[in-house]
Parts: sequence; structure tokens; C-alpha cells
Amino acid sequence: MSYMLFRRFALAKRLGVLTALLVACSPVQQTAPPTPVQPPSSFASFADEYFAALFTFRPSQGTEQGFHEYDAQIEDLSASAVQLRVDTLNRLQARLDTLQAGPLSSDDRIDAVMIDGAIRSELLDLETLQTWRHNPMWYIAPAGNAIDGLMKRNFAPPATRLQSVIARLRSVPALLAAMRANVDNPPKEFTDLAIRMANGSVDFFRGTVTSWAAQAAGTDTALLGAFAAAKDSAVAAMESAAAWLKNDLLPRSKGSYAIGAKAFADKLLYDEMVDIPLDRLLAIGEANLRKDHEACLTFARQIDPERTPAEVIASLANDHPTAANLIPFVENSLEAARQFLIEKRIVTIPSDARPTVEETPPYLRSHGFAMMDTPGVFEAKAMEAFYYVTPPEKDWDAMRIEEHLRLFNRPVVDMTNVHEAFPGHFLQFLYAKQFPTKTRKILSAATNVEGWAHYSEQMMVEEGFRGGDPKVQLAQLSEALVRDCRYVIGIKLHTQNMSIEDGAKCFREQAFQEAAAAYAESRRGAYNPTYLYYTLGKLQIYKLRTEYERLLGAAYSLQGFHDAFVKQGALPLKLLRQILLPGDTSSTL
Repeated sequence: MSYMLFRRFALAKRLGVLTALLVACSPVQQTAPPTPVQPPSSFASFADEYFAALFTFRPSQGTEQGFHEYDAQIEDLSASAVQLRVDTLNRLQARLDTLQAGPLSSDDRIDAVMIDGAIRSELLDLETLQTWRHNPMWYIAPAGNAIDGLMKRNFAPPATRLQSVIARLRSVPALLAAMRANVDNPPKEFTDLAIRMANGSVDFFRGTVTSWAAQAAGTDTALLGAFAAAKDSAVAAMESAAAWLKNDLLPRSKGSYAIGAKAFADKLLYDEMVDIPLDRLLAIGEANLRKDHEACLTFARQIDPERTPAEVIASLANDHPTAANLIPFVENSLEAARQFLIEKRIVTIPSDARPTVEETPPYLRSHGFAMMDTPGVFEAKAMEAFYYVTPPEKDWDAMRIEEHLRLFNRPVVDMTNVHEAFPGHFLQFLYAKQFPTKTRKILSAATNVEGWAHYSEQMMVEEGFRGGDPKVQLAQLSEALVRDCRYVIGIKLHTQNMSIEDGAKCFREQAFQEAAAAYAESRRGAYNPTYLYYTLGKLQIYKLRTEYERLLGAAYSLQGFHDAFVKQGALPLKLLRQILLPGDTSSTL
């Protein structure tokens, strides 16, 4: 159902109830006046226009959201297309400014703030930071993502989806040609990751995509032949791009990843509605890092006073899966988190659905060790949700494989399940259909999405998850330390000239991470500047919970707070406070 139709449907329901009440209260001989037909609001039309323009520029995102008119298209990231997008955003911003100056309903005003931030953030990225000129990953990632989104969810017959796969594969060479034309002097870290992603995409196209296409085509040899030609062209273009990245771009990749204090503050304001001065924000993060670090040390000494805290924390990783049984290892521990929510009345679970645990696709493996990939809220048929777990790469040496697998030790996997699934991201997805508006169904703030998932880890341990197992409690603290380091290092990498190597040292010393993981975490901060949103969001949610409990008094319950929180959509916490704490104007921290 489109947003416009949804608004008409909801309005018709409200008017129908009102009409019934008028009839019930009127003399029998009177006839209630006919319900007037209400046109869609100007803002509803604007929201539709905004999202149509967004998905025209990012068609693979349209597919992800469930709008399948975009399935045969792939991103055009040529310089002319980027300039057209900038012009479109400026036009939309001018129209939104006019709408915001006039009367809007409460829901529309919230949505207007969300879209305003999204437009300003994208203009910051395209015009000021010019990521399209400085990050080759911007071009490599859409190729695999666009294809994977068509294969993994069964929203149409396989042969129909294969036709869209072919259309997108045919456009991959142009996408990669745009990279060569546009990208100049990126940071070497970005180029290194782009090379890994490009090589992974080649394997993905040759292996997973080719196997799926053979099944999808069935006995249609013409369709399979069209796929083979498109795939071969895409593979050749990706191999050529990988060679260009390694031999041409990498030697001249000497750019800086730091975006600077002003852009950092602007990005926080536009994405998260956080306007706290950076010096105060950093002080809050450093204080939280010290607190959690000391708590981790104290707890480790309680577990085993004969070993150093670092040795105790490292010992958690001894119980980890092999590469071969990584997926079943995660699957087998997932249900315990869900059952705990039910038994302890932590939050209402609105569905019996479960996510499917699978290996992270190669083109996504630079982004993390575990992640949840859920269908778009407007997807009507294919409702599969994928809990991705990143395996070690086949070309890694034994030491690096061991370090990677130690990240999936049993207590940490318990916390990861909480974060990614119950009551973290998967539960958020289960509520998405209930979000009040189209805008809230599509747009989100990371301080809400990731803040909720990270808050859930600490909250679950506080509520007794895993029966107070000290190893699980220590794992929760160690995971909190990683997010605390992200908070501090993200700010320092981009505003205080911190190097990735110094950031990695902080992850090793303060969060007790092993070398490979520490470096990967620090490097992530180079291309994901504001990844402080985990801890920042968690702290905002705890403050909101305390004030919500004070407001409700005896009527407060933990389940009631959590239900109220997740039903509103992934709003910036400043907006969510206005809903849950009417009249609130205080700081989110």
C-alpha cells in the first residue's frame, strides 16, 4: 500500500468511527452527512516525491524497501548523475522549507524534520565531503548489493528476478567506469578495502550468482545464455577494476580520511539531531570508557585473581567455533535470547518469525563481523531476514583465521544475538509495519537503531540473561568497551589527527582486542566517522527510560517502556523524547 493510499485508508477509518458516533447520538430520523473525500496532504505528496527521487538515484535501495519497479536498474554514479542528484536535493530542500514554514500535523512535522536531516546529510556528503570523489567503495559495493537483493528474497518467480539480475549485471561496467572517471586521491585504507570488496565480488558473481542463475533459468537456455554473457562482462569489468585499484589507484592513494570538526558536528546534527559541542561530547565518551574499563578490570579480577584482567578477558575466546561450524554455532544459541524476552516480559514480540543465519556475502565483508539484513517494510511477499556472520577468508593464514574465530566465542555470541536479533535489530524489524508513517518506515537514526541494540545488551544482562553467568557479564562489558572506543576514536580520527594505528592501539589496550580486530575496528572509523552512535544512543535511551519512569510513576513497567519505544520508528532520540515525554525540551544526555 502506498503512503498516499495508507493515509486515505487511515483517515477513512477515523471518519467512519466519527460518523458512527454522530449517528448513535442523533435522532433516528436524521441522516448523517456524507463523509467528505479528503485529498492527500501537500506534505504526503512531497514525501512521495522525495522517496521517488531517492530510489531513482539509488534503485537497489528501492528494491530493498520492496518497491520492485526499480528491480532492473542499478545506480548511475557518473559525475553528471551526481550533479543531477545535487540539483534535485536542493530543489526538494527549497520546497520542504516552504512546507515547514506552514501548518503541518504532528506526524507530518516529525517526518519533515527527518527528511530535512536526510537531505542536508546527503548534500554534505555529495557537495562538501565529496565521497563520490574520494571513496572507491562507493562504487564497488552497489554492484554486489544490487544483485544479491534480487536473488535472496523470493518476491517474484526466479526467472523474472533473473531477468532483472541480467539487466543490472549489464550496467556494472558503466558503474565501474564511473569510479575510474571520478575517484582521485582517496585514503589508502579506502582503496585497500575496495580491492578486497572487488575481488570478493568477482568470486560472488562466478560462484553464488552463477549457481543461483542456473537454477532460476531452469530449462530456458536462452535466458541462461543471456545471463552468462552479462555475468562475463560484469566479471571482466570487476577484475579490471580490481587491477586498476591495486596497480593504479593504490600507489596514488594519499588522501586524508579526516572530515574535520565542522563536518563531523554537522553530520551528527543532520543524522542524529545531536547538537552537543564536540568537546563535551568527547568528555562524555572518555568518562564512559574509563567507567566501563574499570568495571571490566574489577569483574575480571573477581573471576580469576590469579591472572591479569587481559588474560581473563582473552580466555573468553577459547570457547569458539571452527570455520566449518560457525553458522550452526550461532544458530544454536539464538533461541535462548528470544525465550528470555518472553519469560521475563522484557518486550512484546509481535511475530513468531525467526531470522536465517548465513555467511555474510563477500561484497559486505568489510563492514563488520555480524549484521542483520531484513526486508524492506514495503516488501509484500519475500519476508526472509538474514542474520549474516562473516567467516574467515580462505586466503588468510592460520593465525589470522584463529584471531577472527575467537571473536565468535560463546559469551560474545550471546551478546551478538541480543544485539542483532532479540531484542535488537530483528525485533525492530518485526515492529516496522506498525510505524506510523511512510517516512518513519524508511528513514532511521543510527543512535536509535544501533543505540537500541547496544542498550539491549546491557539491559539483558541487568535483567539476568544467562542466569548471571560471569562470563556473559564480562562479555557484555568487553563489547561495551569496543563501542566506547569507537565513540572516542571516531571523534579523534576526524577532528584531532589521530592515526588509524593509534586508534588500533586504543582498541587493544582499552578494549583488550586482538591485533587484527583492533586494526579493523579503527579503520572502520575512517570511513564511518560517527560510529559513536552505539554508545551515544545507549546513553540517550537510559536517560529517556529514567525520565519516562519518573513521568509514569506506579504505571511504569520495563515492558511498557520498551513497547512504547520500538513502536514509534527509529527516530532521533530528540524527537522520540517529544513523543514519550510531552513538552520535553531537555538535553538527550
